[in-house]
Amino acid sequence: MTHLFEPFTLRGVSLRNRIVVSPMCEYTSVDGFANDWHLVHLGSRAVGGAGLVITEAAAVSPEGRITPNDLGIYQDAHVPELRRIVDFIHANGAVAGIQLAHAGRKASSARPWDGGRRVSEADGGWEPLAPSAIAFHAGDAPPIAMSEADIAQVLSDFASAARRAIAAGFRVIEVHGAHGYLLHSFASPLSNERTDRYGGSFANRTRLMREVFSAVRGAVPRDIAVVVRISAVDWADGGMTIEDSVRLCHDLAELGCDLIDVSSGGLVLHQQIAVGPSYQVPFAEKIRAEAKIAVGAVGMITDAHQADDIVRSGKADLALLARELLRDPYWPLHAATELGVDVAWPNQYDRAKPRPVRA
Repeated sequence: MTHLFEPFTLRGVSLRNRIVVSPMCEYTSVDGFANDWHLVHLGSRAVGGAGLVITEAAAVSPEGRITPNDLGIYQDAHVPELRRIVDFIHANGAVAGIQLAHAGRKASSARPWDGGRRVSEADGGWEPLAPSAIAFHAGDAPPIAMSEADIAQVLSDFASAARRAIAAGFRVIEVHGAHGYLLHSFASPLSNERTDRYGGSFANRTRLMREVFSAVRGAVPRDIAVVVRISAVDWADGGMTIEDSVRLCHDLAELGCDLIDVSSGGLVLHQQIAVGPSYQVPFAEKIRAEAKIAVGAVGMITDAHQADDIVRSGKADLALLARELLRDPYWPLHAATELGVDVAWPNQYDRAKPRPVRA
């Protein structure tokens, strides 16, 4: 049976195991540039044995940043520092992926440890863009409802960012369509009240998601894997349902999507999430079975046997870990020991590798 440490191939990209470093915002950039923090943060997870290391959300435009401190890939000058990180990840046996993102109405926010609320233009913020003029936080000024020219610019920005990602050496590109950011906010009827071809029907509301995917897919070589992160449900009445997401993922599969990274929520503050270990895995399992596409499962995956069972039982093809890999960058190496799988440790750390006790 397939297990957590069995290799996995995404299009032309081979992963050494099924463990993925989920994108986690660090809010540590200046003008979008990666720096030594990102090198150490991402590089240590490659040294720690993960198969795929995905960057935090990298904004495709300045106004697409969640905070003024977000990572960016909206200018060519961002590429060299990203290339340094990619080269280190690849030199240590993992595959480097990047998440391309636009924050939509959740943009121009302060970092979480600075309160997370809207940053005014006077304090270095900007006016967010969204499908409709509906603010995320009650009391905030509404975002700008995007024109079709704005939408065309976003499509161009994603394609340009994808080309920069290739120049930086990334082998996997993830389109961020989850957590209430721009593409998700177009897809959900709770945040999209448009009456043009980007609003109303399911096909219209998910049009931008499909168009962005196609723009990215068309901008990169055929052997590069392109995946999409979605919020499978909104956890709120009237929002996206798992049936909607199955339909969306079927459409993305037909366009050439290689895998769906299945998360949930993030669109509205009144969401009611039933949180618990593996709480999003059933969504991934349903999408895998019904949309006929590879999936990654994420959400409170912390234990080696738990992650291995997700893969062995066919609920998902990949296990994505976030907070657990913040707590322990070397979780994959420790998980292999716990599962009785012999994997190579970095030469520099091999003397610390647990070995069977001889009688």
